[in-house]
Amino acid sequence: MEIIQNLHSYLAYVVLAILILAVLNALSGWLGKKEFKFDKDLRVSLFALILSHIQLLVGLILYFTSANGLKAIQTLGMGNLNAPTRLLALEHPLINIIALALITIGWSRHKKKTEDAAKFKSIAIFYGLGLLLILSRIPWSQWFN
Repeated sequence: MEIIQNLHSYLAYVVLAILILAVLNALSGWLGKKEFKFDKDLRVSLFALILSHIQLLVGLILYFTSANGLKAIQTLGMGNLNAPTRLLALEHPLINIIALALITIGWSRHKKKTEDAAKFKSIAIFYGLGLLLILSRIPWSQWFN
């Protein structure tokens, strides 16, 4: 269990870094009217997509096996969750699933676009929204303990 928790915690730093890079790259390409290149732009976006989904899978394993996930809801009931427990058992997983859906939508939409600006715009907006949602539900107090 501790291995999965550590993997989820440390992988989160990598995922955040690559998501930030993907969003900044897309904003730069969109606003700078650059050409969408396979070797850089596509790979950064794809790498962010893949790592985000791996992080989600690790998080779901943790959710179903940890005392802070589904077991907390089953033990305490929804009405008895305090704020830190509610964050881990409900808000963090739900908001991150929504964030990953947005990132996936951004990836899918960019593939259908033919203009470079539209590709960058799709990734910038949807990856950016996903990143904001992820940042809003990170258990910061646990990260810095």
